[in-house]
Parts: sequence; C-alpha cells; structure tokens
Amino acid sequence: MPGDKSISHRALILGGLAEGETVVSGLLESEDVLATAAAVRAFGPRVERFGPGRWRIIGTPWRSPDAPIDCGNSGTGARLLMGAAAAHELTATFTGDASLSRRPMARVRRPLEAMGARFEGGDTLPLTLHGGTLRGIEHVNTPASAQVKSAVLLAGLGTGEPVTVAEPVPSRDHTEIMLRHFGAEVETDGRLTRLGSNRKLRGQLVSVPADPSSAAFAWAAAAIIPDSEVRTEGVLLNPHRAGFIMALQRMGADVRLDNVRGAQGETIGDVRLRFGPIFGAEFTPEEIPSMIDEIPILAVVAAFARGETRIEGLDELRHKESDRLALMAEGLQACGVDARTDGDALVVHGGPVRSGASIRTEGDHRIAMGHLVLGLAAAEPVTVDEAGMIGTSFPTFREAMRGIGAGIEEVP
Repeated sequence: MPGDKSISHRALILGGLAEGETVVSGLLESEDVLATAAAVRAFGPRVERFGPGRWRIIGTPWRSPDAPIDCGNSGTGARLLMGAAAAHELTATFTGDASLSRRPMARVRRPLEAMGARFEGGDTLPLTLHGGTLRGIEHVNTPASAQVKSAVLLAGLGTGEPVTVAEPVPSRDHTEIMLRHFGAEVETDGRLTRLGSNRKLRGQLVSVPADPSSAAFAWAAAAIIPDSEVRTEGVLLNPHRAGFIMALQRMGADVRLDNVRGAQGETIGDVRLRFGPIFGAEFTPEEIPSMIDEIPILAVVAAFARGETRIEGLDELRHKESDRLALMAEGLQACGVDARTDGDALVVHGGPVRSGASIRTEGDHRIAMGHLVLGLAAAEPVTVDEAGMIGTSFPTFREAMRGIGAGIEEVP
C-alpha cells in the first residue's frame, strides 16, 4: 500500500521549516503530495527526490515565491502551507484546480488573520497571503478540523506568544506528533492543544507508514467478495484514523490486527481481513472524524450487509471534492441499492447489488474508487465516468487492486 497522504504532506512542510536535513522514506508520490513538494521548493527550501518514495529536504527561511503556489486538488496542502507561510515575511498567492477552488478557505483564513496575517481575496482560492510577525491566539476550532488546527500550530511556530487550539472533539493529531518528532514542544490536554516554549524544528528521518485510507479499498473488497482474504502490512493505526477498522468490526467483519507497534510517535501494524457475514450498523457523529475519508467505501460495504446501516453527522462530506453525501446516495441508487440521505445522514439497506451502472463522480477520486470496488462484488460491472483523478491520492490504485485479484480495466 502507498504511504499515508496526511503524513507525507506534513513531512515535506515540516522538513522545509526545519533547520538542517530531513530524509523521508515511503513518501506518497501522488499528485496532491507532489504539488506540496513543489510548493515547499518554491518557498526556498531544497526539495529533491533520490529514489522511489525517498526524498531529501534542506530547510531554509521561507521567501516569496516567484509564481503562484498551485496546490492542485489538495485542501490539506493549501491550508497547511498557508499556516506555515504566514509566519514569514513574504507574499504568496495560492491557487488550485477547479475542485479545490470551490472549497471553503474562510475557516483557515480567519484565525491566521487574527494572528496578524493579511489576505487578499474571498473565501475560496485564489488567495494572496501577506505573512510576517504574528501574535498568539486562543482559537476555538468548531467544528473540529485537523487542517485548521494544523495551520494555526504551524503559524504559531513563528511567534513566542501563547498559541492554543480548543476543539469540541479531538481531531487528527498527525501534526502534533510530527512537531514533537522534529523537536518542538506540543502539549495536549484532552480537547486542548498548546504550543510549548521550544518551537525550533530540526531535520529528522521520517518513515511514512502505509495509508489506511488507501488500504480501506482492499479491506472492503475482502469484506464483500466471497472467499477473499487480504493482508496489509505496516499500516498507520493512529486512533484518529482507525474508525473504518472499528466500523468493519462492528458490522461483524473478520478483522485481525497483528504486530501493532509504535513508530516515530505513531501507531502502525498489520491488518488481515477475511470474508464473512456482515450486518448493518449505526454510526454516530462523534465517530465520523476518525473515518471521514472512508465514508464512501463504508457505504459500499453497507450495500452488501444484511439489514440497515445508518451513518450520521456527514455534513462535512458536502464540502469535499464533491458533495460526497449526495453522490454516494445517487451512485448506490444507480446500482440498485436502497439508499437515501436523511439530513446529514446516509441510510443504506443492504442486499443483492445489481449494478451495471455508469457512475457520475464529479471528479472525486474517492467516489470513483468506492464504486469500482462495489463493481467487483456486484452482479454486473460498474463503470465510472472519470478515473484520472484517482492519481491525486492513490496513483497505484489499479495495480494494487489487480495485485489482490481485482478486475479493474480502462474502458475505451
């Protein structure tokens, strides 16, 4: 499985902010992450590839780039880069593709402005940032967002004043873990995260574990295709990212975790999943942050489960690369599945899946991959209207799925 996307973005950015050399192995070389690598390079640090998944970053003080920073399709890259750049005396314009340019940026812009950064533009890209000397902040991060929290913490590296982020529920903590790995003091007390007095970063060795959001497609395939078994090794098992495994277990899937261990502050391990009977289940809003990227593929699993599955608290899905909530319901219905939205919930009644449908993806990689996995277990194949964007997060998706026996092919 490819390296974790969230950790790959952060390794490049923190390496660019750190003093000295950072060497990264297992970096996800997807379009999104490569856009972040190019962005960090444009701010002045030396960023070079010296082998498959192996990258070297030499940190330097950041400067104004010579051209706009193109973040491609990556909301993570755009928001974290804005935070990292805000503490430097520079001006940078951030742009993205058509999908990213529709996604809201106000939630990261507002706290950075409160810290002293200045912006030109509206609530979406393109935005021009004027960085410089920043103030501290006590930011209330509602609803909880790891991207907003990370932007504030990265900006806070450039000020000696207190920087705290409070959340209603804890969001992903990859930034806090990696900041500690690079030498910064970060304190976490329940729902409160605080930068300590030592905020200097020093270059490190970073080994990127396998991405659970990518492995989820293989796990789902094994859960819904008779006589299947899949084993994935060295997968990130951070509790804030393990929600999909929990969901499969609640639905009765035969899941086993082996060789669970710590690595650079994160938890990793091996996951084995074997086909067996699965049943509908209910998932509450509080459980969604730990599997927000896996909701499309969870809905696919639910389509083959016995009984009803109800997944609540999905409003954030309406603001991803597409309106994922609406598109998943539409796609499942096209495949003959009894599925509907109910406010911010998705309700799926499992049963035999007819399919034979052509799925509208609106350029969303997770919608495409989810429905392709559905097609592996349906009575008839599934076709998606676009697949090129899968390269933004999982460039080896087709090869990886073929490697476990899946029949996925390009249609002329």
